[in-house]
Amino acid sequence: MPDASTSDTRSVEELIIERAKAFYARMPMLEVVFERFALSLAPALKTYFGAMTDVKLKSVDYLSCESALSTLPDPALVAITDAREWSSAIAVIVKADLLFAVIEVTMGGRQVEGAPRQTRSLTGIEKRIGQKLCELALDELSRAFLKIAPVSFEVNHLETNPQTLLLAPPNSAAVRFVLEVEVENRRGELVFVLPNAAFEPVADVLSQAFTGGTLGGDTGWRSSMTALLNTTGLHLDAVMCETVLPLREVLAWVPGTVLELSVQADEPLTLSSGGKPVARAEVGKRNNGRIALKLTEKLYDTEEPGHDLSD
Repeated sequence: MPDASTSDTRSVEELIIERAKAFYARMPMLEVVFERFALSLAPALKTYFGAMTDVKLKSVDYLSCESALSTLPDPALVAITDAREWSSAIAVIVKADLLFAVIEVTMGGRQVEGAPRQTRSLTGIEKRIGQKLCELALDELSRAFLKIAPVSFEVNHLETNPQTLLLAPPNSAAVRFVLEVEVENRRGELVFVLPNAAFEPVADVLSQAFTGGTLGGDTGWRSSMTALLNTTGLHLDAVMCETVLPLREVLAWVPGTVLELSVQADEPLTLSSGGKPVARAEVGKRNNGRIALKLTEKLYDTEEPGHDLSD
């Protein structure tokens, strides 16, 4: 049992102030942005590496800037990034496991199982490959922010020791997002540290609760689907006239039977696909003698592609 003389003698007011300093308000909309960012990053990396890639949001932590950086391993590739519209900076950290996994896959080492590595400094080539990865991720992050708080990111410079960084005052609030990336059965982590001061211009938007809707997401499949739809073959029927006849009449047809149609020779015909009218067209003849159709009217409504498909 502790001695009364060693118990905490601080006043209630002091304890309340200390706990208040350790409390950081959640940013629900910011969390949603990063969840959608993780979804869109996976197909982007898959296209870049040409390999099976999976990305998931592993954790979201609200803590001081000092705590966010002090737990990062050394060495790690840190990209100090300017957020232009916010006039501030954030940090993107590529942990060593992910960086070396990316290098192995990029250099053709997919068939070789990952082996333990010794701690060492990063070479210039490794830094450039890591910077390319950061730039690719930041492009996707910009797209994730597009619908609620447009912002563009640009890597300012690279660091390799997270312990010496001074991204913001040590005791200031920050948000840390950890993404787990798997490439060809190799895993590593991509970490984003955003000081609250960095997104202060849009804090009122990011602190709102998300009530549902579309904030982007997996854009890779949408682009692929759009490309496939644009090259899909479409069967068209040119219909001059449609009429209903008794079966008795049809069974009585013989070569030479003349069918009277309730249309004029110069009336336009209807183009249809799958039984749905698409357009009206006039019949004509080209210089080479082939029959051609000249479109005169569209029979369907033209809709602008929504964000769900074009993002």
